[in-house]
Amino acid sequence: MIPISVVDAFADQPFSGNPAGVCLLDRWPEDEWLKLVAREINLSETAFLVPREASEFELRWFTPKVEVALCGHATLASAHILWERHAARTVIGFHTQSGRLTASPFSPGEIELDFPAKPATPAKAPEGMLEALGAKAVEVGRNEFDYLVELPSEAEVRALQPDFGKLASTNCRGVIVTALSANPSFDFVSRFFAPRAGVNEDPVTGSAHCCLSEWWGERLKKTRIIGYQASERGGVVTVTRERGRVKLAGRAITISRGELLIPPN
Repeated sequence: MIPISVVDAFADQPFSGNPAGVCLLDRWPEDEWLKLVAREINLSETAFLVPREASEFELRWFTPKVEVALCGHATLASAHILWERHAARTVIGFHTQSGRLTASPFSPGEIELDFPAKPATPAKAPEGMLEALGAKAVEVGRNEFDYLVELPSEAEVRALQPDFGKLASTNCRGVIVTALSANPSFDFVSRFFAPRAGVNEDPVTGSAHCCLSEWWGERLKKTRIIGYQASERGGVVTVTRERGRVKLAGRAITISRGELLIPPN
């Protein structure tokens, strides 16, 4: 039996936040099987876990199209499922392409992830990217994964209707679009588009906040900032900056549990 669950991450209520698949394995199968399962689950990411020793796991993430090097919401979902299965809410270590990440109990019902900061540096927008977004940028940055585009207002972020076919030609994982929040409950808003990775718009993107935390933290002179990802589902991410790391806090809700009937070869 191969357990698999769907979890809404960075969510305070069901059917909000960002849904992720979580698949628990006892060993690594061929990559092709992982890709086929992620395509079948057809969520922005499916997390696959293999245990190492007590509270330590190897973790990989796949979109319906590609493997990615860092994913926040599917890591949050993974910690949530592991705690549901084993009850004890101890610190969990995840060994990933981005190094060792941890998940810790935070305030009641919340999980805190320890991730690497991924700051963006000023960059020139590649040809056609802003036209594909339908946006006029205040500033553009780039980190190892994504482009970041700052817009003049939250209203402009929310109003974007990108041409995803054209945006997919941008040579990066995805494009983060952001602005200061018009709501005093949040410091900034964002959206994340990754058609090249098979995800036109991601509902709530933890890894993007590893970049956004540095972008807005430096400008607002804050170590703790709150972002709202203004997708159709929406989600809140609380970020604390700490010596080249970021702490991402959020909640998760299990939506379904089941098992895969097609085992690896």
